[in-house]
Amino acid sequence: MIVTQTLALIRDTFHEAMARKIFWGLFGLSTAIILFFLLLLRIDVVEGGVATMSLFGYQSQRGMDVERMVRGVHGSIATFLYSFGLFLALFASSGLVPSLLEPGRIELLLSKPVARWHLLLGRYLGNVLIVLATSTWLVGGVWLILGIKTGIWTPQFLLAIFTTLFLFCVLLSVVFLMGVLFESAALATMVPVALMLISPILAQERTVVKLLSSETARTVWHTLYQMLPKVFDIGRTTLQLVRREPVESWDPFFTSALFGVAVLTVAVWRFERRDF
Repeated sequence: MIVTQTLALIRDTFHEAMARKIFWGLFGLSTAIILFFLLLLRIDVVEGGVATMSLFGYQSQRGMDVERMVRGVHGSIATFLYSFGLFLALFASSGLVPSLLEPGRIELLLSKPVARWHLLLGRYLGNVLIVLATSTWLVGGVWLILGIKTGIWTPQFLLAIFTTLFLFCVLLSVVFLMGVLFESAALATMVPVALMLISPILAQERTVVKLLSSETARTVWHTLYQMLPKVFDIGRTTLQLVRREPVESWDPFFTSALFGVAVLTVAVWRFERRDF
């Protein structure tokens, strides 16, 4: 019963996302990047190096190690995915909760034999699966094309799918909380994006703490860094994984996961107690 209801909620989320055409934009952008590597970029590899690279019909000679070039491309795609791609995914997700709470629709859904927590978490899971499909399409496509063209297969690049999805899950909990509390798509976009923008600043904790003269200010800064999701740190870890560099710390994943679980729990708790 629960499995059937969950699949129905996921299917409903997919249908609404497709109807809004925003997620078609995500797939379209990913496809455009894949076609760029597939059709426009030609790489001639000789003895482990890039001998010739052609783009838009123009050729240039390269004396670059092919593996280093592939790692550079992978790093660029990973950076795009967890920055601009993540922003687009949050923007596309922001209206899914307010639309759920529209008068008439929410009463109809609540009349069904589905628990409120199940209704909200089913929509959350559907949203996550859509972004998983988009990320897999982009990363998997680029990985496959570059592997065929260069003969260099680096499975570490595929980890960018999971680190980006993890970060999206954390920030999506904020989207859902803002949606449940205020029913505002704009606010559901602004708050997680603000967390993304402030994260690189908070990540400079060691440097900034030395510059602050007040012990209270240091405590506040340290508390904010520990409590809020580590968007910048997770992005840096993603690059380290893609480039096969040593990972400095896994702590940002644990603290960010705790933040996401706590925020999503509050969202479910508030949704359970709302009157419709």
